[in-house]
Amino acid sequence: MARTDVIVLGAGIVGTSIALQLVRRGLSVALIDRGEPGAETSYGNAGVIEGHTIFPPGFPSDIGSLLRIALKRAPEANYHLRFLPQVLPWLWRFRAHSSVAKMTETAHAMRPLFSQAVAGHEELMLEAGATRYLRKTGWLKLYRDPKSFAAQAAEIDLAARLGVPAEVLDPEGVLAMEPSLRPVFHKAIFWRDAASISNPLAVTRAYAARFAAQGGVLLSGDARTLSRSGGHWRVVTDAGALDADQVVVALGPWADDLLRPLGIVLPFGYKRGYHRHFHPQGNASLARPVLDIDRGYLITPMEQGIRLTTGAEFAARDAPPTPVQFDRLMPAAQQLFPLGSRADARTWLGARPCLPDSRPVIGRAPGHDGLWLAVGHAHWGLTLGPVTGRLIGEMMSGATPFCDPTPYRAERFLTPR
Repeated sequence: MARTDVIVLGAGIVGTSIALQLVRRGLSVALIDRGEPGAETSYGNAGVIEGHTIFPPGFPSDIGSLLRIALKRAPEANYHLRFLPQVLPWLWRFRAHSSVAKMTETAHAMRPLFSQAVAGHEELMLEAGATRYLRKTGWLKLYRDPKSFAAQAAEIDLAARLGVPAEVLDPEGVLAMEPSLRPVFHKAIFWRDAASISNPLAVTRAYAARFAAQGGVLLSGDARTLSRSGGHWRVVTDAGALDADQVVVALGPWADDLLRPLGIVLPFGYKRGYHRHFHPQGNASLARPVLDIDRGYLITPMEQGIRLTTGAEFAARDAPPTPVQFDRLMPAAQQLFPLGSRADARTWLGARPCLPDSRPVIGRAPGHDGLWLAVGHAHWGLTLGPVTGRLIGEMMSGATPFCDPTPYRAERFLTPR
């Protein structure tokens, strides 16, 4: 029977980063996934490393937005009617965490992770030979409606108190940075500390290659075969059964399939999202990601073309795709930037695993010796992959963690056993 120190389940950006951080600390590590590294949810994100992040996405607070969403006219959100009874309890909890007071609490809790996010990626990229994918050009959030911009006052104020640069720009200032945009917005905020990646899949694969080069083992297998055997954890892989004293669950939106049978029931919600790639018209170009807040989409330059990502869709994780948000947002996107023809034929769909307080769970699994959790990263899997791996590595090896892991413990959701 094969043995290793640690098994990491899930080879998305979070799991691959964890595996790399652990093998760098001298542990023997097996990274197990049913597919190729980075090929699922990690492939389709917007490529933003949100080192600047203050407030998480919140529940809409104005009646107009809620009414548009309810009537399925809003580009920023969509839902499946038959799924509403299942998601309403989660939405209620999410709404309770969307007050300014609660989001301020979350901002303080998450700041240690976000403050290290860009540096964490830079360190791994240097080792993995992947720095060519990194752009330290910040990103822009555009506001078409003066009311939506005014609503950012509390976040801008908190950013200043936390020492996070947030520069308010008028349309002329934005066009000086991005001349291919059109001035169809009222104001913008330039978040200077954010970085972005031109090919998220290539970065995850570079980390996986570096992991293998340092002695890590990549295996194909089904995480749901995890069991206790002889005092160890065992997973069945295509190469046979593998035992380890420690297991890290980093399965993204599939974590619940494994954790629930183990009695670890976390309040996951799933925000599905889509993307398509486009050619720019003529000589139009972008240097950084641009988020159109009031229309709920993002455009960003990728190696595959200009990536256009949608807002959230609330539906069963595995429900068939319904990319209707593109019909609602395309007029606004083409008004802002000269998008040309499609650069690919595929509409990509992924699911973000979200917890109602917008914090991930990072740390030991209560009641299960040797089981660790790195789940619920929501919109920030790419951003937090390396720092999550660092935190897990420090806790697992008995080193002093670089930050207090208490805000990320699973116990905040679980009843003591």
